[in-house]
Amino acid sequence: MHDSLTILFGSFSLVAVSEIGDKTQLLAFSLAARFKKPVPILTGIFVATILNHSLAAYLGSYASLSLDPKIMGYILSGLFIVFGIWTLKPDTLDDSQKNSRYGAFLTTLVLFFFAEMGDKTQFATIALGAKFQSALLVTLGTTMGMMIIDGFAVVLCDRLAH
Repeated sequence: MHDSLTILFGSFSLVAVSEIGDKTQLLAFSLAARFKKPVPILTGIFVATILNHSLAAYLGSYASLSLDPKIMGYILSGLFIVFGIWTLKPDTLDDSQKNSRYGAFLTTLVLFFFAEMGDKTQFATIALGAKFQSALLVTLGTTMGMMIIDGFAVVLCDRLAH
């Protein structure tokens, strides 16, 4: 069994490194420049990440407890191979952002939640949930990684805008 700090640090580290240059980091820059309201944007990122990553971590934990260890090994190996190949493709941010009537928080929450669906950090969270079988600690660690990297993007963009 892994100790709590190992799970938190491992989850934090993997997602923080994976998030650098990711499309959600680009989205954070874009939303900060657009709305110039860092607190609602950071809150939206936090809520979306908690929702998305808790689902992913619980899925990984459940799968690791429900599936034969050999099958789980094949699935995790496949996920890590896909994850590795995926990191070779640079992320881009679609220019599909129109003027939003929903404000900075709700716009950020919805965009971040759906941008994370099928994202490499979501796959990493699933794999971490399966490896550590601690959805709560994995979710906390991955959320901290997202908040540090994307929070830096929001604050930097806000400072540059002013």
